[in-house]
Formats: sequence, C-alpha cells, structure tokens
Amino acid sequence: MRPRDVAGKARRRLAADLIDDAAVSDRKLKTMDARIVEAVAATGTRLTDIVGVGPVTAATILGEVGDVARFATSDHFASFTGTAPIEASSGDVTRHRLSRAGNRRLNSALHVVALSHKRHDPRGKAYYQRKLAAGKGSNGAMRCLKRRLSDVAFRVLVEDRAAANPGGQTGATLTASAVDPIPAANTSDKPQPGFATDATPRELLAEAAS
Repeated sequence: MRPRDVAGKARRRLAADLIDDAAVSDRKLKTMDARIVEAVAATGTRLTDIVGVGPVTAATILGEVGDVARFATSDHFASFTGTAPIEASSGDVTRHRLSRAGNRRLNSALHVVALSHKRHDPRGKAYYQRKLAAGKGSNGAMRCLKRRLSDVAFRVLVEDRAAANPGGQTGATLTASAVDPIPAANTSDKPQPGFATDATPRELLAEAAS
C-alpha cells in the first residue's frame, strides 16, 4: 500500500513498526526456546519421554517441583500438583471433584499432557474411555487421567534423582513411610489397568510414553 494522505502514511509507519517488533519478539522466543531445550537436556531428565511433555513443559515441572525428595509419596506429590481429588459427597451418594488447590502452573502443565494422551496415546485414550464407561463423565475421566500422569511424573523425577545420586539417599520413596498417614484411597486413587500406581518408573513410562 502506498497511501497519499497523512493519516494513511502514519498508519503505514505504525504497521511497519509493529511488524518489526513482532519479528524481534519471534527471534527472542526462538532463542529462549533453544536455551530451554539445552537446560532441560543438561538435567538428564527423562520427563520428555512421556507423551505430551516437551522441553517447555518439562522445564515447568522441574522448576516448580524443585527437589522431589520433599515429597514422601505420590499422594503428597498429587496434592501439590492439585490432581488429588477431594470428596464432595452428599448423603448416601459418594462423589469426588477436582481440587482447586495445589500449584496451578503444574496442574495446567499436567492438563496439557493429559489432553495429548487422550488424543494421541493409545493407552491414555483407552484409560480415558474406560473412565467414561464407568460413568465418570468427561471432567471426571480427565481428572483420573491427570492423577495417573501425576504419578508417572513423580516416579520419573524420583528415578532421575536416583540416577543423579547413584548409591546415595534419594530422600523420596515410592511407598508411604511408616510415620506418614496413608491417605484414604478413593476410586481415582486405586491402581487402574494401564496406569498401576505400584509399577516401577520404567513400567509406568512404557505405559504412558510412546
């Protein structure tokens, strides 16, 4: 466009400036993405082996979790990620709903991972469909899937820490310690086919990753 009036020329200059700003921002984002990829690779984490977990999501999980040793069990970790369901029963009807507590950035990251599993991973899709068939509804099925993926992430982080400290004390265990009260299990906490909570990290990855 080659405007002849003053207002048109001013709009053209503004548009050109906006395009330049967008190009600069795009270059900065690409540089930042490259740095994130390098930083995540340097940690040696296997989180990116999980379907739906890219470098940015892995960086979010690592940054928000910090030292996984501060979580004694996967139940504690699920409470931190906001994926542990809370009871919302009424009378003789037992129900559970999604918790609004916990770290919302981690919860959002796990939600994105769960969406990827539901759409692209055969095991995740089958698990989601089983929950729908059990009458959980779409929200309930997604809640169950997010909880299972929280367990997977926890075990991978524990395994990462053990690999980084061979022969040392990892600090986190895969079962509740004797001094810790074991949370009451509900239908979403119990082991399910395809996402067994008592499986080893490698077995869980085999089920949740492509």
